[in-house]
Amino acid sequence: METQQLAKVERLSPLRRWGRFVLVRLCVLLVGGTFIVSGFSKALDPQGMCLKLQAYAAAWGWHVSPDALPVRTATGLLAILEFLLGIYLLLGIRRYFATRFTLLLTLALTLLTTYIYIYSPVADCGCFGAILTLSNGQTLAKNVVLLLCSLYLCFRSRDIRRLISEKNQWGASIWSFLFVCGLTLWTYHYLPRADFAPFSVGTDLRKALETGQDEQVASFYALTAEGEDATLALATDTGRTFLLTLPDIPRADDGNNDRLNDLHDLCADRHWQFYALTAEGQDFSQWNDRTGATYPVLVADESQLRALARSNPGLVMLHDGKVVAKWSCNNLPETETDIAAAEKQQKEQTRWDAIKHLATLYLLPLIIWLLLDNLYVGSRFLKHWHIRRKIKLKIQTHKTTLNKQQSMRKKIVAGNWKMNKNLQEGVALAKELNEVLTADRPNCGVVICTPFIHLATVSGVIDHSVIGLGAENCANKASGAYTGEVSAEMVKSTGAEYVILGHSERRAYYGETPEILKEKVNLALENGLKVIFCIGEVLEEREAGKQNEVVKAQLEGSLFDLTAEQFANVVLAYEPVWAIGTGKTATADQAEEMHAFIRTTIAEKFGAEAAENTTILYGGSCKPSNARELFAKPDVDGGLIGGASLKAPDFKGIIDAWK
Repeated sequence: METQQLAKVERLSPLRRWGRFVLVRLCVLLVGGTFIVSGFSKALDPQGMCLKLQAYAAAWGWHVSPDALPVRTATGLLAILEFLLGIYLLLGIRRYFATRFTLLLTLALTLLTTYIYIYSPVADCGCFGAILTLSNGQTLAKNVVLLLCSLYLCFRSRDIRRLISEKNQWGASIWSFLFVCGLTLWTYHYLPRADFAPFSVGTDLRKALETGQDEQVASFYALTAEGEDATLALATDTGRTFLLTLPDIPRADDGNNDRLNDLHDLCADRHWQFYALTAEGQDFSQWNDRTGATYPVLVADESQLRALARSNPGLVMLHDGKVVAKWSCNNLPETETDIAAAEKQQKEQTRWDAIKHLATLYLLPLIIWLLLDNLYVGSRFLKHWHIRRKIKLKIQTHKTTLNKQQSMRKKIVAGNWKMNKNLQEGVALAKELNEVLTADRPNCGVVICTPFIHLATVSGVIDHSVIGLGAENCANKASGAYTGEVSAEMVKSTGAEYVILGHSERRAYYGETPEILKEKVNLALENGLKVIFCIGEVLEEREAGKQNEVVKAQLEGSLFDLTAEQFANVVLAYEPVWAIGTGKTATADQAEEMHAFIRTTIAEKFGAEAAENTTILYGGSCKPSNARELFAKPDVDGGLIGGASLKAPDFKGIIDAWK
């Protein structure tokens, strides 16, 4: 499927490619942007989401407190997850993981909001906190659109543009995690930097009660213990009035009760009002017993107390009927100077100013990191560009010195029988090939690599001037007590000239490491064998864009200790592992691109002349139907053939591609 997708992209018209690019970018911006805003809003006001989870639980008959640790933890994790997924999508980080996880999350949210739309357990899902309120129908429509976009991105994850290199994406990931995690914890400890809930700083309680324009604020009430309405008295007081909100007395933090009592004494000295506001059904005597409080208590609605201050307890100051300052239980004011400073600061800094400050705090380090990453990538690109330019010039110079004659490197079609054919069947196939190729001599080198048991017998029935003989493996030991192993010397003694080493199946099934292969290569060369050395990447590595890195590491790990003279006896075979035995084939352009990279890598190590003379075979499901197109590429020097080498007509058809 991978190869088919890449081939389809190449066949698309420029207009359709541009349309696909635009559609992918729009989906990335829509899904990623939505997740960032959703995660940021939850981190900005996690207590608000805790209240929404409490509402969900109440609708299902469960009683949970928004102050409970599991509820707070779940809200924090959801904020972090949504924010990180959004950043991953926008920057192209971990594209495969990000798109799949986003699809799962949007699917879960769509199912949840479908339930909410049908049964209406809550009026608002709370996905954007208090920043933006959506109806249940609007929320469902939004999630359906996000689900469709996420599904499309799953199929087009490779088309998501990476804005940061894979090597440096960890920096953006860690900074994004630290930012959203730090913002969530900071807000839990203090109060939201930007308050979008009812009763935010600047709310005119008196005006709301008189006009009824703001329904949530206008519905506020405060009753005395005797049931008398004290709301109007609070709203019309022209001085300072302090309200200590206690929505849940058993869970309220009493660690700062001394500071509260001192503040109450300060209010008494300045003739300011000071009240405790608690929810209906709460036993205020518990608070008195724990703190020694002497201030009067009023009763209000719990949801309004939670909206007044996202803290338990929280402190709200009214001045002339307006909300002018708020504090959590962790940063209560101590002096009149603290009160005046907080009032001035919170009045001058609007909530949008706070959001701009937070955005700058996050984006500035991220942009600096992206710039440094681009400088790093650019410098590496220029370095490799200069190196490759020099190598290409050297190769071109070498070609010129050959008077533009055909390259000296040998064209080879090699057959790898693998574990197929018994002795009699193998000998019969070798004889058939020998007869066919003797009668119609090939225009390239032909090699058949057979199981060990065939070598000696097949060597006696083929014309070695027409067909070369090779083994499929050899031991990494010269001799000794290694039961079942076949040494390079034994292989050579059968009349074989070649040996296949490093095949992907040997690496995968038998754990052959670069160090083991290095030993095998050295022993094979010492015994006069030519090595067909296999290299290539698996599907996951190609999807991650690591194919060049993987192939280069395989070359360096097993061959780069050789001298140039030794390396001259090595034939390379590039085998995209995802195209072996699957019926998939890399396009001719993909094969040429990788072969050219391999030749450049060889030139960097052994020089341009060695690179020009190295035979590089393609080993990924080559067939008579595609051999001519593959072999037409300048850096493809033949093929290492698997299944098609087991039938003489198919193998002959591939060999004839050189004609």
